[in-house]
Amino acid sequence: MTSEQNIKKPYNDGLEPRRRSDLGGADLGWLKTRHHFAFGGFGNPGHRAVGNLVAWADDEIASGTGFPVHPHANMEIITYVREGAVTHQDSLGNNGRTMAGDVQVMSAASGIRHSEENKEPIATKIFQIWVRPRSVGGTPTWDSRPFPKADRAGRMVVLASGFGGEGDALEIRADARVMGATLLTGQSLTYDLEPGRKAYLVPALGDVVVNGEPINEGEGLALWKAQPIAIEAKKDSEIVIVETN
Repeated sequence: MTSEQNIKKPYNDGLEPRRRSDLGGADLGWLKTRHHFAFGGFGNPGHRAVGNLVAWADDEIASGTGFPVHPHANMEIITYVREGAVTHQDSLGNNGRTMAGDVQVMSAASGIRHSEENKEPIATKIFQIWVRPRSVGGTPTWDSRPFPKADRAGRMVVLASGFGGEGDALEIRADARVMGATLLTGQSLTYDLEPGRKAYLVPALGDVVVNGEPINEGEGLALWKAQPIAIEAKKDSEIVIVETN
């Protein structure tokens, strides 16, 4: 399928589903990855950025392996751990272990070197979400925080935010927020996407229907215009959504 075939316009009511079969990906043995966006030579060329949200990697890291030390700059990188745990080390001296259901954020700012390893006896599954910052440069930072899934039962909880004062949300330096929710089979919720905002939604677990569009585990849905986002769980589900400008 060509990239032109993958670009379906106009989208149905501003909804653009990105099916698993259309996502770019690779199996490197130690790493199995799928890319929801075209970025840095990875992903489907037809899958453009959603506002400041430029990359979303669905990674499975084999036990005892991981990403060796490497640099980043001028990017907000949010890691959502789905299964297992990831161990982070960086050039600032930070060293932390983020477990399933929890979140870590790294503001690469003027530059940082880090590694992300799976020191667990099982494979670790993560979402790596990249958002462009409001401005370049500045002092890099890293933080991690637990977000119990029970606290997200039937409601949307802000996990990371560039707006401040949003509960226990981790701070990012971007015009964006990362949210999560868990829904039992048959449960639903609605989130209002305001004028000028866009969003991207991925079920980390389970299958959902979003504004009439079925989205299965590991698939994505870009929402290009302001509207109420009505989400219904067809199976017990865990949802991650990024809202941006």
